[in-house]
Amino acid sequence: MESLIKQLTALYGPSGREHTVADTIESLVKGHVDSIRRDALGNLICEKKGTDPAGKRIMLAAHMDHIGLVVTHVEKEGYLRVSNVGGINMNNSRTRHVKFANGVEGVLNEQPLKPGETSSLRGYYIDIGADSEAEALAMVQVGDVAVYAEGAFKLGEHRMASPAMDDRAACALLVSILTKLPAIRHTVVAVFTTQEEVGLRGATVSAYSAEPDEGIALDVTLTGDTPENKLLAVDLGKGACIKIMDARSISNPDMVKALAAASEKAGVLTQREVLPYGGTDAGAMQMARGGMPVCTVSIPCRYVHSACEMVDLRDMDGAEKMVMGYLVG
Repeated sequence: MESLIKQLTALYGPSGREHTVADTIESLVKGHVDSIRRDALGNLICEKKGTDPAGKRIMLAAHMDHIGLVVTHVEKEGYLRVSNVGGINMNNSRTRHVKFANGVEGVLNEQPLKPGETSSLRGYYIDIGADSEAEALAMVQVGDVAVYAEGAFKLGEHRMASPAMDDRAACALLVSILTKLPAIRHTVVAVFTTQEEVGLRGATVSAYSAEPDEGIALDVTLTGDTPENKLLAVDLGKGACIKIMDARSISNPDMVKALAAASEKAGVLTQREVLPYGGTDAGAMQMARGGMPVCTVSIPCRYVHSACEMVDLRDMDGAEKMVMGYLVG
């Protein structure tokens, strides 16, 4: 799992530009599923047929995109002004190393605040080492998107941090599940979705076309175990979470119970998660066509939407065993 996370978090893939991530994932799961296709939004849809024609169609969704910064204009001195692609946190953004798809690197920084001003993305710029607008435009164009530069690293025995852990950690989890899943009764439709960070767009269309009977989103969630942060009853390393609800979905109670039972049978720790805001692909799946029961399996993650999103490999292992147990039954 560690090497898989390193491989996937290193890939460039902000919202709307996930094709490199999809290419890599397709190469990893090819031969382990019965069909692979991509739709108009770039969702990678991998289907493993069940043994029972009367079995359910279970959709598993993990999003490939990560947050980014799109160039809006270039100043005469060569600095790039930017806007957000997804949820950029101002406190996590000062003097960050960023990178564009073509390999151009830069430093994201904030201009000094004037009296009475508050921090906003309007005051941020990317310095790519250019001395003029013309020099900068020879390196990048308006509309190009930068992301936090790759760099996964290990912390202690069990923990890893990296940009794009949201949601490449769950992509790694879903890849691992697909490569290990035996023949089961139900058909599994594993969707590596696009544009989740800008409104669950990929899951909206893929859940409609895949026609699943139920859906499970795989994503990260915040923790409440850092100093002076007790909002959420979620700790890193204490087990994957079964989401009860967030701002975009309410989990089906029967699915919550079934996932908890699968965890208990597998002998892994789980945590119950209530997130007062935000959402996952489950929010889109829940309202597809005539609606469907959904749940989210969440990976606890410190410092979400930063350049150092941190997960615990023991939680990853527990999430895999929980989902595998649920699917196998």
